[in-house]
Amino acid sequence: MDLHNIEEKLSSHIFIKEVALIVHNGSLFAVVHPDFNALKEARIINIEEEIRWYAIELYNMQVQEPLKIKGYKILTVPLPKTALGGVDLVALRELISSDKKSDFAIEDEPDDKVYATLKEYLSTLTKGKITPSSHLELTLGLDSLDYVELFVFIEESFGVKIDEAIFSSVMKMGDLYLFVKQNAKYANSSAVVWEDILHQKIDEKLVYSPIIISLYKTVLYPLFRLYFRLEVSGVENIPTYPCIIAPSHQSMLDGFLIESVLPYKILKKSFFLAYKQVFGTTLLAPVSKHGQTILIDANINLKHTMQYCALPLREGNNLVIFPEGARTRDRKLLEFRPFFAMLSKTFGIPVVPVVIDGSYEALQAGKIFPRPRKIRVAFLKPIAPDGLSSDEITQKVREMIEIELGKSHPKAL
Repeated sequence: MDLHNIEEKLSSHIFIKEVALIVHNGSLFAVVHPDFNALKEARIINIEEEIRWYAIELYNMQVQEPLKIKGYKILTVPLPKTALGGVDLVALRELISSDKKSDFAIEDEPDDKVYATLKEYLSTLTKGKITPSSHLELTLGLDSLDYVELFVFIEESFGVKIDEAIFSSVMKMGDLYLFVKQNAKYANSSAVVWEDILHQKIDEKLVYSPIIISLYKTVLYPLFRLYFRLEVSGVENIPTYPCIIAPSHQSMLDGFLIESVLPYKILKKSFFLAYKQVFGTTLLAPVSKHGQTILIDANINLKHTMQYCALPLREGNNLVIFPEGARTRDRKLLEFRPFFAMLSKTFGIPVVPVVIDGSYEALQAGKIFPRPRKIRVAFLKPIAPDGLSSDEITQKVREMIEIELGKSHPKAL
């Protein structure tokens, strides 16, 4: 196994400055130091996602199982070096084994109200130790939901407007503090309420296409039934009132599968959430435009994007959203993102977990033409948000899907 050759391939990615590979627990493990200047220029604020899907997973799709990278760690500082200038593999192994932070150190912190207010608020979003060198995503683990809350908090507490373009340049606590301090009009800590954010009026309008989306279903359903021996169950579990439909995500087929199996009455009042980078392309844009699809970009105008995603629910419709946010590359469920659960909690509407089983074998990531494999779609019992936190809703949906998938593929989970 030529690790150096693999490292060179990964290092060619625009957002990777240096990378080292080691064998950890019998599999390849990558330690990555990003090119933060390139990320800033591209205004990327979801760094881990960018490196995972567009560097590591793209590489994994091109190689056989023994050469796949099974784990990775992203450092905010350069890789540790030996006295001779090479990568210190011993230090890397210790770093991975102990899971300690690469940039942890005792630091002097500013002693003023702006820093204290920011730090106090950030402590509600993360359990990590907050210091001036803490990277908000890579060290403290903030995600898109947290970013929106932070942007709103900064605007209401300091009178400073911040967007993704600015934020991509101030993603360390110390840099963010300096930006806010230099531009603050006042300093008064203010509460952030998601219900207020999601109910704000926006200029965006939903494009209803009930006839066209019904036509899609009419064509797709018999085709899928024949080609994939499509099996559908649990349709009776879908409420007649607004709900969030949350399927597992195995392939590019999944959105079309859900579209094909929803009853006409429910389909006409359902909107689908999808990434602009995939469904906004020349090939798929016409389908999305007339398919009641809301296209999003995880790095641009997050607050407005989340308000737009909430619009179908505000107008009494259903929202189809894949909690994993990306297709599995190995059949295993990915981490569930909490946005769907926050919407459920905010609007007081149930979540219907959905199992899609078999589309991974029919159309794996990187493949173009689907194979005739049996696919099963099962709508599970809805989960009401009453008395549950967003985290509890997220966990419950994942557990229900995992249990149902485990009945057919116990070893895969």
